[in-house]
Amino acid sequence: MEMDEPRRNLLELAGRQGSSLAQLSRMIGKNSSYLQQFVRKGSPRKLEETDRATLARFFGVAEATLGAPKDKSYNWTAPRLEPDWIDVPRLALDASAGPGAAADEELVVGTLRFSARWLREQGLEPSALSAIAVQGDSMEPTLRDGDEILVDSRRRPLRDGIHVVRLGDALLVKRLETARFGRIALLSDNPAYRPIECDVSEVEIIGRVVWKGGRI
Repeated sequence: MEMDEPRRNLLELAGRQGSSLAQLSRMIGKNSSYLQQFVRKGSPRKLEETDRATLARFFGVAEATLGAPKDKSYNWTAPRLEPDWIDVPRLALDASAGPGAAADEELVVGTLRFSARWLREQGLEPSALSAIAVQGDSMEPTLRDGDEILVDSRRRPLRDGIHVVRLGDALLVKRLETARFGRIALLSDNPAYRPIECDVSEVEIIGRVVWKGGRI
Protein backbone atom coordinates (compact mmCIF):
# COMPACT_ATOMS: atom_id res chain seq x y z
CA MET A 1 0.00 0.00 0.00
CA GLU A 2 1.02 3.60 -0.57
CA MET A 3 2.03 5.19 2.74
CA ASP A 4 0.15 8.39 3.64
CA GLU A 5 1.67 11.36 5.45
CA PRO A 6 0.76 10.44 9.08
CA ARG A 7 2.30 6.99 8.62
CA ARG A 8 5.44 8.40 7.00
CA ASN A 9 5.71 10.95 9.81
CA LEU A 10 5.38 8.28 12.50
CA LEU A 11 8.07 6.16 10.89
CA GLU A 12 10.42 9.14 10.56
CA LEU A 13 9.82 10.32 14.15
CA ALA A 14 10.45 6.83 15.50
CA GLY A 15 13.74 6.68 13.60
CA ARG A 16 14.89 10.05 14.91
CA GLN A 17 13.99 9.05 18.47
CA GLY A 18 15.72 5.68 18.20
CA SER A 19 12.53 3.89 19.24
CA SER A 20 11.13 0.83 17.51
CA LEU A 21 7.48 0.61 16.50
CA ALA A 22 7.17 -2.33 18.90
CA GLN A 23 8.40 -0.20 21.82
CA LEU A 24 6.03 2.61 20.89
CA SER A 25 3.13 0.16 20.62
CA ARG A 26 3.77 -1.10 24.13
CA MET A 27 4.08 2.48 25.37
CA ILE A 28 0.49 3.21 24.31
CA GLY A 29 -0.74 -0.06 25.81
CA LYS A 30 -1.10 -2.07 22.60
CA ASN A 31 0.47 -5.33 21.44
CA SER A 32 3.95 -5.00 19.96
CA SER A 33 2.80 -5.35 16.32
CA TYR A 34 0.07 -2.68 16.51
CA LEU A 35 1.97 0.27 15.01
CA GLN A 36 3.82 -1.96 12.55
CA GLN A 37 0.45 -3.01 11.13
CA PHE A 38 -0.75 0.60 11.14
CA VAL A 39 2.29 1.78 9.16
CA ARG A 40 2.78 -1.17 6.82
CA LYS A 41 -0.72 -2.60 6.34
CA GLY A 42 -2.98 0.40 6.93
CA SER A 43 -4.78 -1.25 9.84
CA PRO A 44 -6.21 0.51 11.77
CA ARG A 45 -7.11 3.14 9.17
CA LYS A 46 -6.26 5.91 11.63
CA LEU A 47 -4.88 6.12 15.16
CA GLU A 48 -7.27 6.36 18.09
CA GLU A 49 -7.41 9.87 19.50
CA THR A 50 -5.85 8.95 22.86
CA ASP A 51 -3.03 6.96 21.19
CA ARG A 52 -2.34 9.80 18.78
CA ALA A 53 -2.21 12.32 21.65
CA THR A 54 0.21 10.14 23.64
CA LEU A 55 2.54 9.70 20.68
CA ALA A 56 2.40 13.42 19.85
CA ARG A 57 3.40 14.31 23.42
CA PHE A 58 6.20 11.74 23.33
CA PHE A 59 7.67 13.13 20.10
CA GLY A 60 6.94 16.77 20.95
CA VAL A 61 4.95 17.42 17.78
CA ALA A 62 1.49 18.66 16.87
CA GLU A 63 -1.16 15.96 16.73
CA ALA A 64 -1.90 16.98 13.14
CA THR A 65 1.49 15.48 12.27
CA LEU A 66 0.02 12.08 13.12
CA GLY A 67 -3.33 12.58 11.41
CA ALA A 68 -5.47 14.79 13.68
CA PRO A 69 -7.74 17.36 11.97
CA LYS A 70 -5.74 20.55 11.59
CA ASP A 71 -8.48 22.72 13.07
CA LYS A 72 -8.34 20.94 16.43
CA SER A 73 -7.61 23.29 19.34
CA TYR A 74 -5.06 20.86 20.77
CA ASN A 75 -2.95 21.01 17.60
CA TRP A 76 0.11 22.47 19.35
CA THR A 77 3.68 21.46 20.06
CA ALA A 78 3.66 19.72 23.41
CA PRO A 79 6.60 19.20 25.75
CA ARG A 80 8.53 16.09 24.84
CA LEU A 81 8.10 13.20 27.26
CA GLU A 82 10.59 10.37 27.62
CA PRO A 83 9.57 6.78 28.40
CA ASP A 84 10.66 5.59 31.83
CA TRP A 85 11.82 2.19 30.59
CA ILE A 86 13.28 0.72 27.42
CA ASP A 87 12.87 -2.93 26.46
CA VAL A 88 16.07 -4.18 24.82
CA PRO A 89 15.62 -7.31 22.66
CA ARG A 90 17.26 -10.47 23.96
CA LEU A 91 18.54 -12.57 21.06
CA ALA A 92 18.68 -16.36 20.88
CA LEU A 93 22.43 -16.31 20.37
CA ASP A 94 25.21 -17.38 22.71
CA ALA A 95 28.45 -15.40 22.40
CA SER A 96 31.03 -18.06 23.11
CA ALA A 97 33.68 -17.44 25.75
CA GLY A 98 35.14 -20.82 24.89
CA PRO A 99 36.04 -22.67 21.70
CA GLY A 100 33.37 -20.90 19.62
CA ALA A 101 29.68 -21.36 18.96
CA ALA A 102 27.98 -21.39 15.58
CA ALA A 103 26.19 -18.09 14.92
CA ASP A 104 22.61 -19.03 14.09
CA GLU A 105 20.01 -16.66 12.69
CA GLU A 106 19.05 -13.93 15.15
CA LEU A 107 15.76 -14.60 16.90
CA VAL A 108 14.25 -12.40 19.59
CA VAL A 109 13.30 -14.57 22.58
CA GLY A 110 12.46 -11.85 25.09
CA THR A 111 13.58 -8.49 26.40
CA LEU A 112 15.63 -6.99 29.18
CA ARG A 113 14.24 -3.76 30.62
CA PHE A 114 16.53 -0.81 31.34
CA SER A 115 15.92 2.65 32.71
CA ALA A 116 15.73 5.13 29.83
CA ARG A 117 17.48 7.69 32.00
CA TRP A 118 20.34 5.30 32.76
CA LEU A 119 20.82 4.44 29.09
CA ARG A 120 20.89 8.15 28.25
CA GLU A 121 23.44 8.85 31.00
CA GLN A 122 25.64 6.09 29.58
CA GLY A 123 25.46 7.62 26.10
CA LEU A 124 23.68 4.54 24.70
CA GLU A 125 21.10 4.51 21.92
CA PRO A 126 18.29 1.99 22.55
CA SER A 127 17.89 1.14 18.86
CA ALA A 128 21.54 -0.04 18.70
CA LEU A 129 21.35 -2.36 21.70
CA SER A 130 20.72 -6.08 22.06
CA ALA A 131 21.27 -8.59 24.84
CA ILE A 132 22.77 -12.07 24.50
CA ALA A 133 24.08 -14.74 26.84
CA VAL A 134 27.72 -15.71 27.39
CA GLN A 135 28.67 -19.34 26.86
CA GLY A 136 31.90 -20.82 28.25
CA ASP A 137 34.63 -19.80 30.69
CA SER A 138 37.36 -18.14 28.62
CA MET A 139 36.41 -14.64 29.83
CA GLU A 140 36.34 -15.52 33.53
CA PRO A 141 36.42 -13.84 35.96
CA THR A 142 35.10 -10.84 33.99
CA LEU A 143 32.30 -12.74 32.28
CA ARG A 144 30.95 -16.08 33.42
CA ASP A 145 29.01 -18.78 31.65
CA GLY A 146 25.34 -17.72 31.53
CA ASP A 147 25.96 -14.00 32.09
CA GLU A 148 23.78 -11.62 30.08
CA ILE A 149 25.66 -8.93 28.19
CA LEU A 150 24.45 -5.73 26.57
CA VAL A 151 25.95 -5.16 23.12
CA ASP A 152 26.19 -1.72 21.47
CA SER A 153 26.23 -2.27 17.71
CA ARG A 154 26.91 1.31 16.59
CA ARG A 155 29.69 1.50 14.02
CA ARG A 156 32.71 3.25 15.49
CA PRO A 157 36.47 3.23 14.95
CA LEU A 158 37.99 -0.03 16.15
CA ARG A 159 39.43 0.18 19.64
CA ASP A 160 40.51 -2.07 22.48
CA GLY A 161 37.89 -3.49 24.83
CA ILE A 162 35.49 -6.40 25.14
CA HIS A 163 33.50 -7.03 21.98
CA VAL A 164 31.27 -9.62 20.39
CA VAL A 165 32.83 -10.67 17.08
CA ARG A 166 32.19 -13.18 14.33
CA LEU A 167 35.20 -15.20 13.21
CA GLY A 168 34.27 -17.59 10.43
CA ASP A 169 31.06 -19.29 11.57
CA ALA A 170 31.74 -18.71 15.27
CA LEU A 171 30.37 -15.95 17.45
CA LEU A 172 32.84 -15.00 20.19
CA VAL A 173 33.10 -12.58 23.07
CA LYS A 174 36.72 -11.50 23.49
CA ARG A 175 38.90 -8.63 24.55
CA LEU A 176 40.31 -6.94 21.44
CA GLU A 177 43.87 -5.71 21.10
CA THR A 178 44.52 -3.59 18.00
CA ALA A 179 48.11 -2.43 18.49
CA ARG A 180 49.51 -4.07 15.33
CA PHE A 181 48.57 -2.47 12.01
CA GLY A 182 46.26 -4.70 9.99
CA ARG A 183 46.22 -7.39 12.68
CA ILE A 184 43.96 -7.99 15.62
CA ALA A 185 44.32 -10.17 18.71
CA LEU A 186 41.32 -11.78 20.40
CA LEU A 187 42.27 -12.17 24.05
CA SER A 188 40.68 -14.23 26.82
CA ASP A 189 40.71 -13.04 30.43
CA ASN A 190 41.12 -16.67 31.52
CA PRO A 191 44.88 -17.41 31.21
CA ALA A 192 44.12 -21.03 30.26
CA TYR A 193 43.16 -19.81 26.77
CA ARG A 194 45.74 -18.63 24.24
CA PRO A 195 45.25 -15.45 22.18
CA ILE A 196 43.83 -15.72 18.68
CA GLU A 197 45.65 -13.54 16.13
CA CYS A 198 44.21 -12.80 12.72
CA ASP A 199 43.89 -10.15 10.03
CA VAL A 200 41.37 -7.39 10.70
CA SER A 201 39.55 -8.39 7.51
CA GLU A 202 38.84 -11.85 8.96
CA VAL A 203 36.86 -10.50 11.92
CA GLU A 204 33.39 -8.96 11.85
CA ILE A 205 32.78 -6.69 14.82
CA ILE A 206 29.21 -7.23 16.01
CA GLY A 207 29.39 -4.70 18.83
CA ARG A 208 31.03 -3.52 22.02
CA VAL A 209 30.01 -5.04 25.37
CA VAL A 210 28.81 -2.18 27.58
CA TRP A 211 27.12 -3.98 30.50
CA LYS A 212 26.87 -7.41 32.08
CA GLY A 213 24.45 -9.08 34.44
CA GLY A 214 24.43 -12.50 36.06
CA ARG A 215 24.07 -14.58 39.19
CA ILE A 216 26.18 -13.87 42.26
